Amino acid sequence: MQVTDKPYQEHRVFAELQQYMNFYEQLAISVFSFATMGTKAICNIDTYVYSSIQGTVESMRTILLAGRINDAYALLRKYYDSAVINVYSNLYLHDNFSIESFIVEKINNWLQGKEKLPEYRVMSQYIRASGALKPINDVFAVDDRYKRLRDRCNDHTHYNFYRHAMLNDNEIHIENRGWWLNRFAEDARDIFILHLGYIFFLNNHYMMSSDHMDALECGMQPEEDSQYWVAPFIQEMFDVVITPRRPDVTATIKTNSAMQLS
Repeated sequence: MQVTDKPYQEHRVFAELQQYMNFYEQLAISVFSFATMGTKAICNIDTYVYSSIQGTVESMRTILLAGRINDAYALLRKYYDSAVINVYSNLYLHDNFSIESFIVEKINNWLQGKEKLPEYRVMSQYIRASGALKPINDVFAVDDRYKRLRDRCNDHTHYNFYRHAMLNDNEIHIENRGWWLNRFAEDARDIFILHLGYIFFLNNHYMMSSDHMDALECGMQPEEDSQYWVAPFIQEMFDVVITPRRPDVTATIKTNSAMQLS
């Protein structure tokens, strides 16, 4: 398969990455009004994390369209890292914010450029050891897909096999280029599900529709239980992406949340 061929250019991976881009853009806007407790930030710090992730997904799509599959995998690892950083920072605030610790120094210092976050391995271990995340951790630990995914990203990033170098040449004929696009699509989806699974489990209010706040801002009485309504764009992503691939993730979030997720 050549990168200029119609089957390559019309592969499902490009539409799916566009879908994730659109989602992160909407999520960034929808969480803006939720204050990030434990920091001195005026707005929600995740807003700019999600817009940054949107940019990374856009870069992956652009590079894949150019036929640079190996480079796209290096960015996929960056996406994985970004997801883990986002989960870690939210979890650390969740664990350490209190009236006595109104400002969580580790995260606030990171925001101000005074302190680095721990390396990936330390953050990942912290997430896996969390009691608050145990139900969703048990779901994600049901198989080794994320270890294998991480290994694939590292193999591409470090040229661990010669074939990975060849996948960055968009002019040579490679029989299994379509297979790698399929593999990339599955890997990107699994990272997307990991990220949103953790975030919506930890911050279920991030799923909230704007109806409740809109009513209050207009001086109207909100409809009963409207604070538990899920935003349509989030429900759609569960219906189309998360639940079909990982119904166990959706079930765990629903069991542990008051939000009216279908």
